[in-house]
Amino acid sequence: MAHIIVLGNEKGGSGKSTTAMHLMSAIARSGHQVGAIDLDLRQQSFFRYIDNREAYCANNDVDLPMPKRVSLRLSTKDSQKAAQTEEETRFADALATLEAECSYILIDCPGAHTRYAQMAHAVADTLITPMNDSLVDFDLLARLDPATGKVLGPSIYSEMVWSARQLRSQAGLKPVDWVVLRNRMSTLNARNKRKVGTALEELSKRIGFRLIPGFSERVIFRELFLNGLTLLDLKEVGGHKLTLSNIAARQEVRDLIRALELPDVNIDF
Repeated sequence: MAHIIVLGNEKGGSGKSTTAMHLMSAIARSGHQVGAIDLDLRQQSFFRYIDNREAYCANNDVDLPMPKRVSLRLSTKDSQKAAQTEEETRFADALATLEAECSYILIDCPGAHTRYAQMAHAVADTLITPMNDSLVDFDLLARLDPATGKVLGPSIYSEMVWSARQLRSQAGLKPVDWVVLRNRMSTLNARNKRKVGTALEELSKRIGFRLIPGFSERVIFRELFLNGLTLLDLKEVGGHKLTLSNIAARQEVRDLIRALELPDVNIDF
């Protein structure tokens, strides 16, 4: 069976699609066929990133690692039960199609609670929750006491992850490896950064996730999207002089892959 990586966060703008594309590039460069599903059926940021990549390759006559895609649609059935059944079938068929060819499947979830997102969380072997390094985004995971900064309890999203874990346990599947990724971290040791870090460390022990550093706030990530490129492609495509910032960002990708401990995925890039 394919190893399924789900990128989930019910708030937008946390870097899910950027993280998904860099994971795709790194996993593919380790010799794996990668499948891709974009569950943000409205914005399709992950698939738009891949569209840009395909266009860049065609226009510049280059060959870059590319995932195999399967698209999903919402059911139009009137009955809620019938619609749910149809979407469950479509989701299962999409996974079966990709598992026939792929050893890894990346699923990018929308910044909202949907039935498809629920199903994705239930099948995840690795769940990655990117979050911007701020107290506003911390609210995704838990409620804080404004006076003391202590964690009061898990959020609705954390409870949804807990439900997905229970479903996996009931199905006899191995526990999900839940990883929270701190993105857009400031280089300054600001009070907000320390407060978020302390609260995350406390919460990780209470609800069971691993905490790892993600990507810093860098212009390069926004620029790469337009051409569908990742930091791992720059040496091959030409025309891109690696700056010190680019090299540092590339090291962040290496650190992320190493921390995720994915089977048979190396960091020789």
